[in-house]
Amino acid sequence: MNLRRRIRDSLVARYGLAVGLTMLAVLLRFGLNAVFPPGFPYVTFFPAIVVAVYLGGLGPGVLCAVLSGVSAWYFFIPPTFAFSFDVSVLVALAFYAFVVAVDIFFIDGMRKALDQLEGERERYRELADSRDLLYRELHHRVSNNLQVAGALLRLQGQGVTDVDARHALEQAGERIEIIARIQRELHNRMGEPVPFRDFAEALLASAAAAAGARVRLTLQGGEQPLHPDQATPVTLVMLENFNNALEHGFGEAGPNGEEVGEVRIVLDQTGLTHLLTVSNDGAGPPTGFDPARSKSLGLRIVRAMAQQLGGKFEMAREDGWTVCRLSYAPKRD
Repeated sequence: MNLRRRIRDSLVARYGLAVGLTMLAVLLRFGLNAVFPPGFPYVTFFPAIVVAVYLGGLGPGVLCAVLSGVSAWYFFIPPTFAFSFDVSVLVALAFYAFVVAVDIFFIDGMRKALDQLEGERERYRELADSRDLLYRELHHRVSNNLQVAGALLRLQGQGVTDVDARHALEQAGERIEIIARIQRELHNRMGEPVPFRDFAEALLASAAAAAGARVRLTLQGGEQPLHPDQATPVTLVMLENFNNALEHGFGEAGPNGEEVGEVRIVLDQTGLTHLLTVSNDGAGPPTGFDPARSKSLGLRIVRAMAQQLGGKFEMAREDGWTVCRLSYAPKRD
């Protein structure tokens, strides 16, 4: 395609190609003269015309066809090396003209269709680049605005004397800032979506550091990017369950900073239903605890996110582990 474009952009190259292809066809026909039986004067000229039309366009194709017809008439139609006129010669020339006209018509039409298709592809590529740029800019601005909103809430909380209200504002600010970070890290610098585990590891490490917890963290699966509409709720469910494990499942780190437990996070994206599992080996919930009726803000957020995903959230105690599962159907673009 690039060769055709370079030839098409130069008038000299287009018509020089037509002349060169004609000369090559003549030489090739002379070289194969002993091989071909009588009656095949045009056999090497047809491919030359096809190439001339495809690479050079209609004008060079017509020029190549005229030069080829004259050359075949003079060199290869008996009597050779002469322009003779008789019925057989006129029939041969008429046949040649008909075949060449059909070839030029279809090849030139195909060439124009390819040029149009190439132009459409270029236009769509430019539109896609513009869309991606606007999309990245939108994500960047949304992330920045959320970051500012979270910071304002936390700042407002510092001036509130009521302890519960101040704590609520601080929690709201923290969660808004988390959403801002999720939005910012959904895509890499090229604007391409990143696998879930690539940004989940950093978020979990930050959450553990902020809580001052020392736990062994295992993250499995999540090799594929999440759908943009599902990335925020899935990640929030993961973080809320992780924070609940740090807050309620484990105590303070050991005197020497040793780990006090393990948290396992698995995102299985292989089936028709994706499954996020957050497990910890810390202290379990109290007897008779029902996550569906809990008034905990974290669990209320988890239930709301599961509902937004059209999925299901479950919590159970299994073999000394507290296991939280979120199942949901993935969206497809």
